[in-house]
Amino acid sequence: MIRWSVCTLLSAALLAGTVQAQNKGKEVEVDGLKSKVPETWKGVETNSQFRAAQFTIPKVDGDVKDAELVVYFFGKGQGGGVDANIKRWQQQIMPPEGKKIEDVMKKDTFKVGDVNVTEIELQGTYEAPTFGGKQKPEKISNARMIGVVFESPNGPYYFKLVGPAKTVEANKKGFDEWVKNFK
Repeated sequence: MIRWSVCTLLSAALLAGTVQAQNKGKEVEVDGLKSKVPETWKGVETNSQFRAAQFTIPKVDGDVKDAELVVYFFGKGQGGGVDANIKRWQQQIMPPEGKKIEDVMKKDTFKVGDVNVTEIELQGTYEAPTFGGKQKPEKISNARMIGVVFESPNGPYYFKLVGPAKTVEANKKGFDEWVKNFK
């Protein structure tokens, strides 16, 4: 019995090592800095010259759709400053009845190496921006958005994670680790 238990534990340890070695997320490069996304995030081919990277984040039980992460880059010094982007992101979220956008927003600033980073979180009904008026805006009720302005020397870069609130919440830790691990 003891021999079987030891063999089982060794097999489990070897299998865990193999799985851990295979759990490598895609590496994203931003202005010469690199960080790997969580392995459950699925890379998507970008459909715009301004999308430097794009991922689908699988939905959690109870949510009806996946979340999406896009890394935007509009060119060195382009895309507006921190305040302009916060305002733009705020306009994409309608807070719950009886609340103001400021009531459903959290803001944090920190550094990743020498890079200033501003991160906001918003909750409410998300309405995706449309371009050219050719499509009906996508709406997600009970949504959550995390927006990041990554002020690297040749940036800024903008990260936008949006989707059902439970799915975004379940991936918040992985998102924060990814952002803070750019080196």
